[in-house]
Amino acid sequence: MDRFTIMKSFVAVSRCGSFATAARSLSISRALVSRHIADLERQVGIRLLNRTTRSVTLTEPGISYLEFCRRILAEIADQDARMSGMKENAEGDLSVISPKWIGSLDLGDAIASFAVHHPRIRVRLELGGLSERAFNFVDKGYDVAFHTKHLRDSSITVKRIAPLTFVLCASPQYLAQHGVPESPHDLAQHNCLLHVQDSVWHFAHAGSKESFRPHNVAFSSNTYLVLQKAAIHGMGLALLPVRSVYPDVESGALQVVLPEFSIPERPLYAAYAPGRQLVRKVKVFVEFIADWFKKHPSLAPGRQQGGSLQRMSKTH
Repeated sequence: MDRFTIMKSFVAVSRCGSFATAARSLSISRALVSRHIADLERQVGIRLLNRTTRSVTLTEPGISYLEFCRRILAEIADQDARMSGMKENAEGDLSVISPKWIGSLDLGDAIASFAVHHPRIRVRLELGGLSERAFNFVDKGYDVAFHTKHLRDSSITVKRIAPLTFVLCASPQYLAQHGVPESPHDLAQHNCLLHVQDSVWHFAHAGSKESFRPHNVAFSSNTYLVLQKAAIHGMGLALLPVRSVYPDVESGALQVVLPEFSIPERPLYAAYAPGRQLVRKVKVFVEFIADWFKKHPSLAPGRQQGGSLQRMSKTH
């Protein structure tokens, strides 16, 4: 028998002074109330109620146990109310995890903006350490995880936040020394800067698709930000996100390569635990981030420095 249900029956009998009246107040039978009290007294090992044909009164231990039951039931009701409030209201702690490269850029700006607009939600953002196992973030206590790969896992809910566009870049100094490639085939003659989880580069042009697996890898990293720095230092060609490189293309530190070839977009996803009992703060957060990216699309660079920036803008 459920202990808390038994406690409710005991409190009701103590309040009403009658098994029948307590049963009516609980919408259960008198026999069930009697059974609850008998079970409770057997569990605690002492008589809690004095029963006569005319009245039901508390024993001395019963008075003490009644205070305990009232306190426990009040705490449960209070906690239930708090949980209900968390579901209905956007407030409380929110733990988020994201890949380093996107979390350090626009996503960081979006989350900072969210924190300003929703001060009752205390956000903790961690970058890196994101497991390939889709559900792992929930096991580790995170409410939301951002991914740039589609997650095939029915045990989580995934929302597409925004498309992430990429361009192939190199420093003007590198291109002046090694030449400008005219097609993906030419890349085999160049130094490549490779993301360790992006071993094949895909291109499309005039309705046809081409793939290139870099052979001459001069430098590799697990973050695009490091590859971007390596490209600026003239180490080779790198496939980089537009949201990250556009300031360096504007300044002339990087130049877009193969601008007539398009590169497939990669979606940014927000993943969170499923279920109808979705906590309000998670829903508000995910909707805010998706809306922020709609209002802040990939920024097109300016119109300067001989047209390379204009070519880049065509890749968006």
